[in-house]
Amino acid sequence: MVPHHEARSRRGQWSSTPPDQEEPCSCNAMPRYEVLSEDAMATPDRGWRKLMTEIGVEFMDDRALELFRKAGQRVEDNTVFLDPDFVLEQVAKAPREFDVQARNPENTIHIGGDSMAFGAVYGPPFVRQGEVRRDATMDDFRNFTKLAQSFSVLDSAGGVICEPNDTPLDSRHLDMTYALQTLTDKIYMGNVVSGVNAADTIRMGEILFGSREAIEETPVSISLINCNSPLRWDDRMLEAQFEYSAAGQPVVLTPFILMGAMSPVTIPAALVQQIVEALSGIALSQLIRPGCPVIFGSFLSNIDMQSGSPTFGTPESGIGLLCTGQIARHFGLPFRTGGGLTSSQVADARAGYEALMTMMPTFLAGANWVMHSAGWLEGGLVAGYEKFIVDIELLQMMQAEFTPLEIDEASMAFGAHEEVGHGGHFPGAAHTMERFRTCFYRPLLSSSDNYERWMRNGGKDANDRAAEIYAKKLVEYEQPPLDDAVRLELEEYVVRRRAELGD
Repeated sequence: MVPHHEARSRRGQWSSTPPDQEEPCSCNAMPRYEVLSEDAMATPDRGWRKLMTEIGVEFMDDRALELFRKAGQRVEDNTVFLDPDFVLEQVAKAPREFDVQARNPENTIHIGGDSMAFGAVYGPPFVRQGEVRRDATMDDFRNFTKLAQSFSVLDSAGGVICEPNDTPLDSRHLDMTYALQTLTDKIYMGNVVSGVNAADTIRMGEILFGSREAIEETPVSISLINCNSPLRWDDRMLEAQFEYSAAGQPVVLTPFILMGAMSPVTIPAALVQQIVEALSGIALSQLIRPGCPVIFGSFLSNIDMQSGSPTFGTPESGIGLLCTGQIARHFGLPFRTGGGLTSSQVADARAGYEALMTMMPTFLAGANWVMHSAGWLEGGLVAGYEKFIVDIELLQMMQAEFTPLEIDEASMAFGAHEEVGHGGHFPGAAHTMERFRTCFYRPLLSSSDNYERWMRNGGKDANDRAAEIYAKKLVEYEQPPLDDAVRLELEEYVVRRRAELGD
């Protein structure tokens, strides 16, 4: 219904060559898969207006309530009854597209339009390494950060890649941010546990990039602000939102919806609720700082109606994801959704097909910012080492599959037919010899060995090979260079703030 933006990318279109051979790009120029007709779009449009006006949204922060009150919105206790036209006026102030700078300019990303950017898993308190499931540690956090730096298909290590339970709760955000800033030269996500943590993340960004002016001119982090669905923004998320939006750092306003638990069971009802929650949060960011960058967030799946457990990689979540892309384009906003999600406890066949069920519609919808692209297991409770590699393979293959096919005279290979003739074979043809290194996607994880050779090499399955790959990558990891004075200033800030926080 709404045409997607003209392709805009800093580095062109995806290539099907291996990422070790060619720098990845960020542009998905393939057509969008849109499932809603104009009539179908009109019904949710009426629905979100009614829900926003008659039920309203709770904001558990006095500053937010005062901003809405001053803007002429009706406020009763903590509930704001929003005028849809007012909300659309605020949404229109947000940029349709923007850049997020990395300390290595080659890793700066573009958000919006046809651009797609990918970050690793976010938030798990546990880690799976082979057969062992255990509490995540700071060493795990650093390892996943190094792996994210090692694979160019990822644009970011993310934020809370895993929760380092062996570090003090009040100051671990300092160690995580320091690791993201020093072990990678890609963009990173800000900490959102509290306003204090957000302020520390911003200050460390100022140190890394030179000044407050530098990070306000072009933002340096993306932060996840989750709605406490249904229809409530809690105080801790709002504290962080105030800090980041005031500093001009983009926030992802994300309804956290599991249909049947945090929303009604029907997809249209969940979409309506998602619109209300996302747009109300976006409106607040524009009241805090008009024109600050935002991302329309979506985390939409469902529960198992027999057990009540969250489920991921479901057909319903895929449909909702496709609809979300269409809705975000309707409002002219960049959007976040998708990833390699699964409810599986281990990196097995189920983990693979559920991840694909989420990642495929992510590409079809053209999501601009994709979290949980590598390492997600067990409904987000676990960051898996082997699953990280499985997801990297999946992501590389998807980027190759969504590279527009180039058709020209050379690709028609008429000369190869002249050379080979009837009933011949093409491996030695000149056309093949010129292209054999790059003509097909080269798997990172998959094996094409026949059974006998596979057995001679140990009969290793995908998990065995994934374990070897991540171990090798960690051994080969090289820390990207950073000015010693900047590193020292960051270290001093972390030490001082840790003491001030009482850890």
